[in-house]
Amino acid sequence: MDLILIRLLFVAVLSGACYFLRPFGMPAWAAAAAGAAAAGAVIIFEQRVRALSLRRLIGAVAGSVLGIFGAALFCLVLRSAPISGSTSAVLQIFVLLLMTYVGLLVGANKGDLLNPAALSMIFSSERPTRRTAKVLDTSVIIDGRIADIAEAGFIDGMMVVPEFVLRELQIVADSTDASKRQRGRRGLDMLQRMQSNANIQVQIVPDDFPSIREVDLKLLELAKKWEAKVVTNDFNLNKVAHLHHVQVLNINDLANALKPVVLPGERMHVLILKEGKEFNQGVGYLDDGTMVVVDHARKMIGKSVDISVTSVLQTASGKMIFGKMDENGKSGDPQRPAPVEITSQG
Repeated sequence: MDLILIRLLFVAVLSGACYFLRPFGMPAWAAAAAGAAAAGAVIIFEQRVRALSLRRLIGAVAGSVLGIFGAALFCLVLRSAPISGSTSAVLQIFVLLLMTYVGLLVGANKGDLLNPAALSMIFSSERPTRRTAKVLDTSVIIDGRIADIAEAGFIDGMMVVPEFVLRELQIVADSTDASKRQRGRRGLDMLQRMQSNANIQVQIVPDDFPSIREVDLKLLELAKKWEAKVVTNDFNLNKVAHLHHVQVLNINDLANALKPVVLPGERMHVLILKEGKEFNQGVGYLDDGTMVVVDHARKMIGKSVDISVTSVLQTASGKMIFGKMDENGKSGDPQRPAPVEITSQG
């Protein structure tokens, strides 16, 4: 309704201006009618432009600008030509209209070939954009935690997914093995989830390196080309990337860094699930998956015990906690043992 009122106001203002100003010496009412007709033509043009897609609109504008620029150059030649003034003016107007019209139609017709994402990279600084990009590998897409991290805003820049990674995901999703098929479909779902989030920039790039067969090495070459970082949870790719001097964001390292800090002497409650590698050891796990090795707890498999932490070992694959059972520390004991002196081991 508001748009209709604005259009009616536009017609009224233009008709009134023509009625009082009388362009080309026209009678007042004829000038008002001409103004209303011109306003109607503008409104029709506006409706057609609104129906255009963004690509066609950008193409039409670019074509019109180039047409006007070409017409201006052509008019410079006409002005220096030995042609009478009136003829030269008519020719200049004709060339201007012709070039603008052709540029508008051709630009709109070829606008579907434009890539708005590429245009945004042209108008913005491409190098800084690429340097903040993150190249995702197959394993981290299937893992899925990258979507949660990006949605939480802890990772910025553009998420770059090469087409060869998409092909690998599709191969896994089409596998005859049910487990692989499920993992591949999960990876495709994660990509779709990130693309549907307006706060996450995901770009599929066609860059490929036909001379390199291994997908991991292609990822590293793409990261070098874009001066970007590789996001992965693959331990071997992490090592190879460091050898190639490519920065890596390892999701497993982030998960380990976010695990609760445990210090020697602290007490905790653990369910012993299996026996350990060493004699008379029991093994349990915390809620975040951290392994807890308890001395003299083999006989407590299947039971919950209270332990005192003796040492913490940080490895490349994660964190391990070593402890010993408190005296009378079984689950359900109403009495807590008195504090004992903690001896640090390992």
